[in-house]
Amino acid sequence: MKNIFLGFIFCLGILLIMHSVTVAQWTQTNNGISGGSTMAFAISGTDIFVGNLGGGVFLSTDNGTSWTEVNNGLTDTGILSLVVSGTNIFAGTYSGVFLSTNNGTSWTQVNNGLTNLAVNTLIVSGTNIFAGTWGGVCITTDNGTNWTQINNGLGYRSVYTFAISGSSIFAGANGVYTTTDNGTNWTQINNGLTGTSVMALTVSSTNIFAGSWGDGV
Repeated sequence: MKNIFLGFIFCLGILLIMHSVTVAQWTQTNNGISGGSTMAFAISGTDIFVGNLGGGVFLSTDNGTSWTEVNNGLTDTGILSLVVSGTNIFAGTYSGVFLSTNNGTSWTQVNNGLTNLAVNTLIVSGTNIFAGTWGGVCITTDNGTNWTQINNGLGYRSVYTFAISGSSIFAGANGVYTTTDNGTNWTQINNGLTGTSVMALTVSSTNIFAGSWGDGV
């Protein structure tokens, strides 16, 4: 009897595991989205924005059940990056940065001072916004009205991604660079990296993870 009971418990455990595996799945939520690969997300309150490479920007107000195209004034619909700063939304494209101050209803190009217009990544640090481009890093302190190049110490100028940990900003390029003075100076920190084409960065507590091209995490 004891063996039968143990066997029952074992089978029940297997069934529970199988159920959890089958429940853990993804559901496609593309209703209203068109025009290429999804490259970026941004969240503003309960609104979700998606940036597509070729389709522009789409907005969902119902948690992704449906999407609405919000491209008015967006002359380049190849969206590489999105970021929200307060009530402002910034979109990085191959033609520079576009700004929306009305939740995507309309967009204005804000490129003054950008030295390279292919904006791969954007990140917000306080009132500063950083743009990672094929020509390095630019910063704006006035919501995109003016941009300033800040490449001192940045040996490789194609910047793919950013991450922030405390007062430190990290840039993924040919390796990882860090700054503690808002980009005035950058220092390369590659010790132990086996793949130096760093395409993605994220922070978890005191750990920083780097995703590299062809060499994993």
